[in-house]
This record gives sequence, C-alpha cells and structure tokens, in this order.
Amino acid sequence: MHAPLPFLMTRLAAWLGVGLVLAVVFWLLAPVLAPFVIAAVLAYVLHPLVLKLEGLAGPRLPRAMAVVLVEAVALLALLGLFLLLVPILVREWPLLQQQLPVLLDRLGEVINPFLALLGLNITLDFAELRNHLVTYLSANRGDWWAPLMSSLKLGGSVALAFAGYAVLVPVALFYMLYDWARLVNSVLVLVPPSWRERFDSFMHDCDLVLGEYLRGQLLVMLALAVFYTVGLWLFGLDLALPIGVFTGLAVFVPYLGFGLGLVLALLAGLLQFASAQALVMVAVVYGLGQLLESFVLTPRLVGERIGLHPLAVILSLMAFGQVFGFVGVLMALPASAVLLVGLRRVRDQYLQSDLYQKSGSGAAEQGPDQA
Repeated sequence: MHAPLPFLMTRLAAWLGVGLVLAVVFWLLAPVLAPFVIAAVLAYVLHPLVLKLEGLAGPRLPRAMAVVLVEAVALLALLGLFLLLVPILVREWPLLQQQLPVLLDRLGEVINPFLALLGLNITLDFAELRNHLVTYLSANRGDWWAPLMSSLKLGGSVALAFAGYAVLVPVALFYMLYDWARLVNSVLVLVPPSWRERFDSFMHDCDLVLGEYLRGQLLVMLALAVFYTVGLWLFGLDLALPIGVFTGLAVFVPYLGFGLGLVLALLAGLLQFASAQALVMVAVVYGLGQLLESFVLTPRLVGERIGLHPLAVILSLMAFGQVFGFVGVLMALPASAVLLVGLRRVRDQYLQSDLYQKSGSGAAEQGPDQA
C-alpha cells in the first residue's frame, strides 16, 4: 500500500528542510571545507588505484605505503602540469623585452590611421606607453622586489590560504585514502535499513556516472593535448609542446584552462613572429580546437556518457561557480551528473505514483463522457 499523500508531503518537506540547512551550512563554511572537498574528490578518483596497487603487491606492501605512492604520483602529475609554464615564462620574458616595443609601434601605425578614417579626433600615444613598458621591463630586481613584497603583505590572507591548501589537501588526502572504507561504512551506518537497497542502488548509479565522466574527461584532455601540440607545431611555434600540452590538460578547469592556453599561445606567437601569422595561427588552431571539443569530443566522450545537455552544462558551471567559486567550477559537472541521477529517480517515482497514475486514468475516463 502507498503512504497517504499528506504524510508523503510532510516527509518531503522535512527532507527539503534538512537539505536546505545543510546547503546553508556548506555555503557558510565553504572556505573552510574547500580543501577537504578537494581532498575527497581526489580520494574518490585515486582509491581504485590504491586497491589495484595493493592487489598487485599483496601483503608485502603496507596500505600506508601504497597510499603514499599513489598520492605522490598524483601530486607530481599536478605539479608537472604547472611546471609546463616554466619554459614558457623563461623563454618569453626576454622576448617580451625585445619585441614589445616593436609590436606597440606597429599597433600605433595601424590604430591611429584607422581612428582618423572613422572621423574620430583621437590619437593614442603608443610611444609614451612603449617608453613606460620598456622602463618597467628593464628594471632591476630591486625595483620590482619591493612592490612584490608589499603586495604580498597586503594580500597576506590570500597567500596564507594558498599555503593552507598546499598543506591541508595532501594531509587530508592521505587520511581519506587510508581510511576510505571506514569512512564509507560510517556513512552507510546512518542509512535506515529500509532505505538501504534504494540507497545502494542510487550510489551505484552515481558511481557509474562519475566513472564515465572521469574516463571521458581524461580522453578529451589527452586528445586535445595532442591536437593543440601538433597544430601549433605545424605553424612553426617554438613552444608548441609545452603550450599545447598545458592547454589540453588544463581543460579540466572549464573555460579557464582554455582561456589561459589561448593567451599563452597568442603571446608566444606575437613575440616569435611579430606579424599577423600569430593571429592566424591562434584563430585556426584554437578555433578548430574549440569546435572539436564542443561538437565532437565532449558530446561523444563526456556528454553522452553522463546525459547532460550542453545548456545544462553551461548552467551548472555558472551556478556552481557563483555559489562556491573556483572549487564550484571544478565540481560543477560531476555534481550535476549526480544530481541528474537523483532527478531521474524522482521522475521515475513520480510516473509510478498514484498522483500521476490516477490523474491520467481520471482524464482518460472523462474523455469518452465528454465526447
């Protein structure tokens, strides 16, 4: 027998109230919980690797050592992604000092006549801007060290927060990987026995969806890394390898990774070629790359696997980014995939409920009479 509708509505309202309270608590404590959320996501991804390593090594390898090895490899991989920026910066800084004045002179020769052609009585003083930039770029270490240190003092809370992330995330990740089974069991104990079957089924579906998302996203990253590297190399860019690999692997941060790679490629192209070839290179490679990602790779390798519409992807990125900031952008797609599983189950229960079935049968019975 089905529960009476008022009782169901009361229970639904109670669960909605609990969910609202939890959402407010998470929103208020977002800065504190952020490193632990990051560690939990990494632990979810890396825990199968720990199990595989333990299975291969057997009892000879303690669990703590397996956790340390997996975590070290993962952190080194993340560090290597950021170290790809080092050769870019080392090579581009002297080129920036040499080519920027020339680029500004050429820009002035193009923009000022164009403004005059439009009838605007405006003349941009690119020579003065060039002199200021040359002075700034040619300054010695003491000229920029003092402003840098003063800015760090003003933004001490940001630097302290970054240092806290660098310490808390690895520590929290170690304990979560080491005690993952116990942490999961501690949550399962709280589930009422009558709900256990449905809860296990729901979590199984979520696990399948998240696994598909992670595998699909990894394939997209690798394919784009190859595409951007080969595309920039064909145009003759010296830094094609680091910029292409960085752009491809950084797409796991939606929009931000692509935008940063675009800026790096444009800057490197302008400094190397000092001509319109850089603009053509960036327009062709990154335009085709965005089309390839949006219409081929992501829909086939990610979207079809988790069932998210492109508009739902954009909405989830904006919503999670607005509420949780940068961490929200990282978690938007997997969290939306889990939410999609829940919405599908709610929809299925609604279609099987008396509220839907009786309304449909009532409408069907009234049809012949009214006819």
